[in-house]
Amino acid sequence: MAKIPEKFKITSEIHHDTYLINGELKRWRGNTTKVASTISSTDTYIPTVLGSIPDMGETEAIEALDAALGTYNQGKGVWPTMKVKDRIECMESFVRKMETKREEIVKLLMWEIGKSLPDSEKEFDRTVEYIYDTIEDYKQLDRDSAKFHKSGDVYAHIRRGPLGIVLCLGPYNYPLNETFALLIPAIIMGNTTIFKPAKHGVLLITPLLEAFQTCFPKGVVNILFGRGRAVAAPIMKTGKVDVLALIGNSKSANALQEQHPKSNRLRLVLGLEAKNPAIILPDADLDLTINEVIAGTTSFNGQRCTALKVVYVHEEIKEEFLKRFSERVDQLKFGNPWDEGVKLTPLPEPGKPGYIQELIDDALSKGAVIQNKKGGEHFDNYIWPAVLYPVSKDMRVYEEEQFGPVIPVLSFKDIEEPLDDMAESNYGQQVSLFGKDVYTLSPLIDTLANLVCRVNLNSSCQRGPDVYPFTGRKDSAQATLSVHDALRSFSIRTFVAFKDNELNNETIEQLLDAKVSNFLSTDYIL
Repeated sequence: MAKIPEKFKITSEIHHDTYLINGELKRWRGNTTKVASTISSTDTYIPTVLGSIPDMGETEAIEALDAALGTYNQGKGVWPTMKVKDRIECMESFVRKMETKREEIVKLLMWEIGKSLPDSEKEFDRTVEYIYDTIEDYKQLDRDSAKFHKSGDVYAHIRRGPLGIVLCLGPYNYPLNETFALLIPAIIMGNTTIFKPAKHGVLLITPLLEAFQTCFPKGVVNILFGRGRAVAAPIMKTGKVDVLALIGNSKSANALQEQHPKSNRLRLVLGLEAKNPAIILPDADLDLTINEVIAGTTSFNGQRCTALKVVYVHEEIKEEFLKRFSERVDQLKFGNPWDEGVKLTPLPEPGKPGYIQELIDDALSKGAVIQNKKGGEHFDNYIWPAVLYPVSKDMRVYEEEQFGPVIPVLSFKDIEEPLDDMAESNYGQQVSLFGKDVYTLSPLIDTLANLVCRVNLNSSCQRGPDVYPFTGRKDSAQATLSVHDALRSFSIRTFVAFKDNELNNETIEQLLDAKVSNFLSTDYIL
């Protein structure tokens, strides 16, 4: 085992015993859950115990909900009625404090979920950038609202208002970035929130509890720890949650929705699973294509909803593609997250190598062949990506979102084959299309844009840049997440209207001059 750099060593366990409710960091004295990393700290493989977190339940869940409800106070609370510039100041204070925790959070990202050092640093920096971009976009949104509209004899002053109580549940693969892509816009738009970190990547949230406590009014952000069934379900059953914000899988989303007694009143902001395909046409530039497909299938071991999870290659070039692609997969460097040049890192879920092996065994039993020499090779905390070909529709690896290191490849003769498969799929997030002939690409792009929400031309699928829409069709998403769209997903258009007459005009002028309404205002944020 390579030596662990001194600054990345775990010198003491983190037994986190506080949680945030109603502006108070409360001490937990109940049961706890061990947090372990699949990365070993010793020459003989042993998972590393990182510490522990509270194992909370219904009592604390309802307490957090009551705090959020009390602070929102039916829309009358300080936070939902606060001036936009004051909410922005709170968020600016928070992100400045967050920036001081970079080194600590990056280290925990590596240990908890096995993300490489460059990718861990990128996740932190991207999240900070996302917050600053959200602040700037919110300023512009408010500037655009600082005016009156008139239609006929009716004036309107239109703004966006909060929705109420938001239950926020993030994913383990981007436990900081994607979680905050939900939480930050929800908070800044005036909602009050209850947040539970993911099962992996939970300790890395703990350095930020004090910043949440000191930068926002009490009850705006309430942070719980524990299992979703024990914490989220009791909150949903009350029917008092206005927005379920979740990035994860559709089974979890459906189970939580079903707990809500008035689902018609529940707003959903969901980023769910996907089975994004690559379609490689006969004229594709194979050097570029292989680079992009390597990144799309193996980046963070394929543990991304935007990963390329099935590859369609035209039969004219399948042999050359498979040979060159398989060789490249076997050349990737495996190691610990801080190792220089590492591309493949330990899997954070102890049971994931076994699951991937099940998919491989099923595919082999139905006629697939492992194309790369290292495919399926086992380590204590990893299984080498297997390039499987030929893959058929009756194989589990074709049907299931593998979310791990295995790469199914299908060949096609007629482009209608992958198009029909995409139309029949439960998912519709993105596609990567590789080719050069504009007369072939043009009708394909026109069709694919109606099957998925992002067509990546000669590029691997990805979420960013965060200013672009991030969403999906069918089982892949509900609502849109981007800097611009998320502010709208967590708010609703609301307005003051009045007829054009002397009394109303005089009253509005007095309201504006007095500057006593935070809603009815034409103040311009610089």
